[in-house]
Amino acid sequence: AQIRYSIPEELTRGAFVGNIAKDLGTDVAKLAAANLQVLSDSDSQYFSVNVNTGVIMVPPRIDREQLCGQNPRCFPPPKLAIENPVEFYRIEAPPLGINDNPPEFPSEEVPPRIYELASLGARFPIQPAQDPDVGTNTLQTYHLSANENFNLNVKARTDGGKFPELVLERALDRELRAFHHLVLTAEDGGSPPKSSKTRITIQVLDANDNHPVFDRPSYGARLVENSPLGTLVVKLNATDVDEGPNGDIRYSLSSHNSAALRQIFAIDEQTGEIRVQGNLDFEEATVYEIEVEAKDMGSPTMEEHCSVVVEITDVNDNAPEVILTSFSSSLSEDALPGTVVAVIHVRDRDSGEQGKVQCHVSPDLPFQLRKDYEHQYSLLTSTRLDREHVAYYNVTISASDLGSPPLSRHTVLPIALADVNDNAPQFEQVSYEVLVAENNPVGSMLVTVSAADPDLEQNSRLSYSILRAGGTDPGLDPTRYLSIHPTSGQVSAKLPFDYEQTTYLQFHVEVSDGGSPALRNRTLVHVFIVDQNDNAPWVHFPRPPPDSATQFRISSLTVPPALITKVVAIDADSGRNAWLSYHLVEATDPGLFSVSLRSGEIRITRALQEMDASAHELLVVVRDAGEPPLPPPITLVVLVEEKGPEALQGSEGRATDSGGLPSITLYLIVSLVLISTVSLVGLAALGVRCL
Repeated sequence: AQIRYSIPEELTRGAFVGNIAKDLGTDVAKLAAANLQVLSDSDSQYFSVNVNTGVIMVPPRIDREQLCGQNPRCFPPPKLAIENPVEFYRIEAPPLGINDNPPEFPSEEVPPRIYELASLGARFPIQPAQDPDVGTNTLQTYHLSANENFNLNVKARTDGGKFPELVLERALDRELRAFHHLVLTAEDGGSPPKSSKTRITIQVLDANDNHPVFDRPSYGARLVENSPLGTLVVKLNATDVDEGPNGDIRYSLSSHNSAALRQIFAIDEQTGEIRVQGNLDFEEATVYEIEVEAKDMGSPTMEEHCSVVVEITDVNDNAPEVILTSFSSSLSEDALPGTVVAVIHVRDRDSGEQGKVQCHVSPDLPFQLRKDYEHQYSLLTSTRLDREHVAYYNVTISASDLGSPPLSRHTVLPIALADVNDNAPQFEQVSYEVLVAENNPVGSMLVTVSAADPDLEQNSRLSYSILRAGGTDPGLDPTRYLSIHPTSGQVSAKLPFDYEQTTYLQFHVEVSDGGSPALRNRTLVHVFIVDQNDNAPWVHFPRPPPDSATQFRISSLTVPPALITKVVAIDADSGRNAWLSYHLVEATDPGLFSVSLRSGEIRITRALQEMDASAHELLVVVRDAGEPPLPPPITLVVLVEEKGPEALQGSEGRATDSGGLPSITLYLIVSLVLISTVSLVGLAALGVRCL
């Protein structure tokens, strides 16, 4: 037999289900005697029977959802068995569900990610809620919180499941709203209904639908030229409202920029900083316009362009330049003042006052600058020039601008003066005095006259010649005795001089240069002949006969210092060479006679005695003072007679020298006067020369 009961779930332990004895129509006592048992195919016992009362009870708490799940026809499988006789009774006691479970979502928050360019009408499933209840107590509907972009669609399946879907009704824009926060509510059909909620946080995935945007359409900067490398020009700022790679911006110089500009400026692709990497020169460009582009890293990339205008401020970094338009490095020394030497063009690449140039030369030079035009000057001579005074000029032209501080440049013009024959030769001495010993060798050099000409080359090539001096003896032709080398000025003797014939000679030496016309000059040369001891003294009295001695007779009564005789000698030389001395070299009786050293007088020194010889031979030598001395000897014989005169001279001596002694004295006086005169003239000339 089969017995059916309805058991509400969630009954507590020991709750009453039914009375089996009553329902079977059996006495309770019989059930106890029949050994009533509850059998089950599972390990769990869902029911128990009190055999004493026949009451079926719920031993544990019954949870239909745990026991049956979603199966609407769920019957626990308990059986009743009795003995004597054996009988089996199947008990059907399906648990009746109550609304004891709300719908449950798998998670409290759902984070769907939706591409911002998703098409309208696109559906995005949401994981459904689960309700273990059955029937009307299970999940019945969903509710979506109010929003502008999404609607809710609930998709029902044949098994009764309901799945929610979000439907895109309005286009998304991540840049306007990156996240959408919705609330989805699941509600069952119980009474009262139970519900649960889950938060839907929709992240709008970015699409590269926005290009970068600069904060300004153009940028401006001002730099001074010659700014150091690495100087910051400007920092660009571009933004892209996209995110991730789509909003990651890279900066670069546009391909429209020239290669030269790319060498001057560089940009940091990450920061957008433009810095100087080359030389900024105001003189090459005053303004630079840089085209810059900003690209995002999306696919496809999007870009934006802007321009940067960089103005260059001039600084005084260029020194003036001096350009020679015309220049002659050689200038004749006789050029007149005002002669143009060079034409100069000046320029300065700077601008404004910094580009204005002033030029000047040193006032110590015989040159001056004349300003012809704004940037042109002429270099002129200001005074007379003299190559012999200054032969070469380094003319420094100083050009300076009006910058602060000013810059200058110095250009040196080498100017050499060309020689003209404007200087006559000049002797080193106004006159020359030469002492020449007589009997000089033929060709011996007497003197070298030297002249100098400060001119150059042919104008300074000198030639010498000998001319007769005015006022000289016409018979003394200097060219007869002398010759001169035409280029060296060496004066040489053509003949030997004889002091006894010529004691003095003067002549002119003329020098002429090789210019055209030639210039000349003269000097006076005084030649003094120096006497040499080349003449031996000549005994004028007494003159001995050939191969014999001169005899003198004296009385035996002659008393000292009686003059016996006087030896007179003449020397053709002069000066010391003509200074004569007389010497008694030998005598028969050396103590009887003496000879005066200077006058040559021979005197008796003592009275004659009977024992003295009657004839005395005297050897007298006449010496000059020259080197070497030339002494001619003379032999005298003195005869002593009793009746002779006290100072008796020999007949030859008287005959020969009667009246001759006064003439010799006259000759000596004349010679002395002449020698003294020549000496005084020479001393006077020497004094004039010294003064």
